[in-house]
Amino acid sequence: MFLTISTRGDAAHPATDLGYLLHKHPGKTQTFATSYGPAHVFYPEADDQRCTAALLLEIDTVALVRRGKGRGRGGASDAALAQYVNDRPYAASSLLAVALGGVFSSAMRGVCAARPELPAQARPLRIEVPALPARGGAGLVHRLFEPLGWTVTAEPVPLDTEFPAWGDSRYVRLVLESRQLTLAEALRHLYVLLPVLDDAKHYWVSPDEVDKLLRAGEGWLPGHPEQKLITSRYLSRRWSLTRQATERLELVRLAEADDSEVEDVDNAVAEETETEEKPTPLAEQRREAILAALRAHGAARVLDLGCGQGQLVQELLKDPRFTEVVGLDVSVRALTIAARRLKLDRMGERQASRVRLLQGSLAYTDKRLKGYDAAVLSEVIEHLDLPRLPALEYAVFGAARPRTVIVTTPNVEYNVRWETLPAGHVRHGDHRFEWTREEFRAWAGRTAELHGYDVGFIPVGPDDPEVGPPTQMALFHRNDTEKEAKAA
Repeated sequence: MFLTISTRGDAAHPATDLGYLLHKHPGKTQTFATSYGPAHVFYPEADDQRCTAALLLEIDTVALVRRGKGRGRGGASDAALAQYVNDRPYAASSLLAVALGGVFSSAMRGVCAARPELPAQARPLRIEVPALPARGGAGLVHRLFEPLGWTVTAEPVPLDTEFPAWGDSRYVRLVLESRQLTLAEALRHLYVLLPVLDDAKHYWVSPDEVDKLLRAGEGWLPGHPEQKLITSRYLSRRWSLTRQATERLELVRLAEADDSEVEDVDNAVAEETETEEKPTPLAEQRREAILAALRAHGAARVLDLGCGQGQLVQELLKDPRFTEVVGLDVSVRALTIAARRLKLDRMGERQASRVRLLQGSLAYTDKRLKGYDAAVLSEVIEHLDLPRLPALEYAVFGAARPRTVIVTTPNVEYNVRWETLPAGHVRHGDHRFEWTREEFRAWAGRTAELHGYDVGFIPVGPDDPEVGPPTQMALFHRNDTEKEAKAA
């Protein structure tokens, strides 16, 4: 991964002033540690007329996999292979942006203690990036850099020079030239726009990324014509972070238009009186959706299969319409915790008669599970290896055959909206897979048809127009109930 910064000068203003600005001596080769491998800074040329600084980021591919450890989203084989076979050692990305911010941090802030007059001076700059992913093509590269005062050359890289019919790849060779920018401005542009063009980040995108974006975008991002796209991509399309950044950028724009300070614009509510309603946790939204479905279908005797520590069992017992509640789990430890949560040892006789905790595996049929109105599998199926899933299907839908079955599971498409979920990770270390909405619906449809159920789907949590809800819920209803009633 390679980038060069060049400038021209003369005897009065030597090009080697670039060394002062970057805080890196032109006569030395220096190496700096980064999270993903060493970054080398050296000068291929350095004299009064022309000086070029090069940044070479040597990606440690093993460290890259280890820091992004875990299965790919959905556990798909191609996602796992992509950890090892990818363009990260060669193409500019957020990894190079992080290296720029670390190696040239003082230059990016416009600080030069030895020559304090230099950072504010515009100078002729030429920046070259031999391989840059450009999701949006060369046209997007021009739309991002030209409004900032750059002359842009974005030459598409062919997929294979031996086979021109294959067309161009998504990579470009980028050359930026300007005589009106300071080095600090140039570095801040690259810091933001390299990951925007790659449209991916390879580290944990947390709320402090908003502050990083606003710091690096100060003076140019609020008025950029592609501000919305830049903000969304830089924050990995985390809608809550994007909204926060957009609101703060609008305040900056209004303050600049009014020639005032941001604090003077953002003063509608006193800070000490400001309140913000906390969102309902997803686990609580899931339980509420399950309880509503059980009530709507008139279930009285309910199985909580894979009950874990008994949170749903506890909620079911609060409603007297659920006359019998059975929690089953393979983990004895989880059942022990559930018993403590429910205070079974101190529960009154009448309440205790409504609940049972059973140890058992859903990989096998179990006579104890027959004859119930409803069964719930909440966040259970994704903990099974896929080859074992048919055994669970038969044990629940084929052998136990409750009238209603409720299944919830994560929607892997929504994972891109989790601000604290590293890219390439599933939501829990024990998840063997996470399905897209299409995959879940296909599985539910096949299972329903095979075992004589009808199935519908209910979103749980905020239903994002692009990626759907965080939790997907399937509601199975046995379609032979009326036949059995007539036969009886």
